[in-house]
Amino acid sequence: MVGQLRIISGSSNTEFTDEVCQLIGIQRTRIESIKFSNENMMVRILDNIRESDTFLIQTSCSPVSDNIIENFLLLDALKHSSASRITAVLPYFPYVRSDKKDQPRISIAARLMANLFQTAGAQKFLTMEFHSPQIQGFFDVPVDQLMATTVICDYFLKKDLTNFVIVAADVGEAKPLGRFANRLNLPMAIIDKRRLGNTDTVVPTHLIGDVKGKHALIIDDEVASAGTLCKAAEFLKEKGAKSTTAAAVHPVLSGKAIEKINESNLTELVVTNTIPLGDKQERCKKLKVLSVAPIFAQAIQRIHNGDSISVLF
Repeated sequence: MVGQLRIISGSSNTEFTDEVCQLIGIQRTRIESIKFSNENMMVRILDNIRESDTFLIQTSCSPVSDNIIENFLLLDALKHSSASRITAVLPYFPYVRSDKKDQPRISIAARLMANLFQTAGAQKFLTMEFHSPQIQGFFDVPVDQLMATTVICDYFLKKDLTNFVIVAADVGEAKPLGRFANRLNLPMAIIDKRRLGNTDTVVPTHLIGDVKGKHALIIDDEVASAGTLCKAAEFLKEKGAKSTTAAAVHPVLSGKAIEKINESNLTELVVTNTIPLGDKQERCKKLKVLSVAPIFAQAIQRIHNGDSISVLF
């Protein structure tokens, strides 16, 4: 039997954690996180968490490496403070795109992250939309993967979707995209692209399906540098699309992504708050942010109570 529910936040996205806590109706457990002049860190749990059911929320965002180390230290502190169960809540999992050995002499970093989190003290994981479903097999403990499908689809179902077509930004996204196509009752098209080396540069080459005279809706699991997305929008325009809207679960938005989106022919980019946006939303009026905190709050409450979370899918 697990003890009292406790929710702890790392430094990455305290606003997200506070929203989750407010929805559940509890206070965030206090911590202290210090970075010394030698760049070493120290963390301390300021409240008693002995025999408690603890959920540590920390997403992957800049500074990525600092947030990962802080997460390891917090997990270790919880383990040595006698928490009865420790669940690592990672809305966006770090190094999630490095999920296979597709080149000689490289690391499968997503598997390494899974091992390190477990070594640090994580006994369960709660996350949202891995880059690839097989990543769940990297863990030796239970993993609950939430989906943003309902949140994103509910937003678009409030709009007039007449003459819309859902577009997969690449062939790999075609199968996951079926969830959205079924819920929105829309036809699908697929962009075939080529990536140039280990860069963010991609070139759309072919289109499977028809977008001529239609409104295109691109859906992807994440948008990083936005190069793929903006080139896809331009490619669809060349193929006769009237307009292009996009949705992505994880708004990494690295480098010059905001500038690229502003200069693109995208009408709107819908994202969730698995990653904090800071001033990016102000700099890009095309961004629409949907909160997935309610899904995480329900999942945490259900896990704590021993209930199934499959109803959230």
